[in-house]
Amino acid sequence: MSSVNLDTKSIESRPPYPLKIKKPRNRPRTNWIALLLVIIISIILVAPAINLISTALKSNAELLTFPPRIIPKTIVWSNFSNAFERYPILTWYKNSIFVALMSVIGTVLSSSFVAFGFARYRAKGKQALFTILLATMMIPYPAIMLPQFVLFTNLGWMDSFAPIVVPTFFGSAYIIFLLRQFFTSLPNELFEAARMDGCSEFRQWWSIALPLSGPALATSSIFTFIWTWNDLIGQVMYLNSSNKFTLAIGMASMAFSNTRLIPWNLVMVVSILSIIPIVIIFAVAQKYFVRSIVLTGVK
Repeated sequence: MSSVNLDTKSIESRPPYPLKIKKPRNRPRTNWIALLLVIIISIILVAPAINLISTALKSNAELLTFPPRIIPKTIVWSNFSNAFERYPILTWYKNSIFVALMSVIGTVLSSSFVAFGFARYRAKGKQALFTILLATMMIPYPAIMLPQFVLFTNLGWMDSFAPIVVPTFFGSAYIIFLLRQFFTSLPNELFEAARMDGCSEFRQWWSIALPLSGPALATSSIFTFIWTWNDLIGQVMYLNSSNKFTLAIGMASMAFSNTRLIPWNLVMVVSILSIIPIVIIFAVAQKYFVRSIVLTGVK
């Protein structure tokens, strides 16, 4: 009997069908197609940057060669020094940094103040005002360009930085919307406790809302800096003196000069120099994003 039971158990323990070992499947063909598309799109996106660097290192004679060469025969590093000798690039840099920093300060402070009011307080007609504010984002700049020009001309602000900097202290609709969405996520209990301790409304905005809004403020600052740094139309209308040109106006003056041969290699040199601040600020702000998300929170 024992032998029969053992045989029965051994039979029952066997699987009803033979085990099959799954062989590793080969990567589907669609994955290779997707990888090929990613490579092609990456090359298309990187091609302008490669052309920018290549043109900046070419000589004047090689600029007109056809077909154009990606790698120049002779790398002319002196184009960088020639650009500084022929054009006041440092002055353009100084003016661009001044305008960009003042615009960032004005836009972030004024927009955060307005956004805090829309996010934290209840009032009749608040939603209607917020809707009107968002509707202003759909107005194209050419529609308000002429009225602004007439206004600033009558104020005597032509050929100065005032028409570019002063409007930023009245807020930006997009930045107000961005910060308002972030302020609504802050807990009401925190502001109620501060109000019970005698904290004023201005102090709540300055000492509580702003320190807790690091990622949103950093994002708003980057957007404002890039918009102002790359702005040409809003600056070329009001700045006439060469000592007040920004980098955007300076590069335009180089490309549309009266010379028969446009120095595209020097224009590309200035273009590379204009990209450096944006890359540095983005790298610094990316670290600030991570640090703000980790450190800013309500326990």
